[in-house]
Amino acid sequence: MHDFTPIPALAGGALIGLASVWLLAANGRIAGVSGILHGLFSPPDTKWRALFLSGLLLAGLAWQAAGMPSPSRAGFPLGWVAAAGLLVGFGTRMGGGCTSGHGVCGLGRLSARSLVAVIVFMAAGMIAAYVMRHVLGIAS
Repeated sequence: MHDFTPIPALAGGALIGLASVWLLAANGRIAGVSGILHGLFSPPDTKWRALFLSGLLLAGLAWQAAGMPSPSRAGFPLGWVAAAGLLVGFGTRMGGGCTSGHGVCGLGRLSARSLVAVIVFMAAGMIAAYVMRHVLGIAS
């Protein structure tokens, strides 16, 4: 565990939790990014979605503009990145939501469906990491 940063992780987690509670309390909406992105292309409910997604992008740009560190994966094959993106998109559609929707919002609402989804996400991630590192030999 070399990049252990408990304070920024705690602060970021608290901000994500506050934002998801605020969106649910103010708009009655779940802060699941895949659902927000999907709904962006189906009017009339697009303004808040565009603002939410813009905020995600602008926060990352503001972080970099402030000179804060942003780790990246150098040398990771683009084909693997594309395959991972396609699999995540497929899994999100098949699972009826993404990690943010199920993990942050669903568990917070004590949803049994979200608990099962999070268990499956975590297991799949652990298996994928094992296969990538120990079977295929692609280290991080």
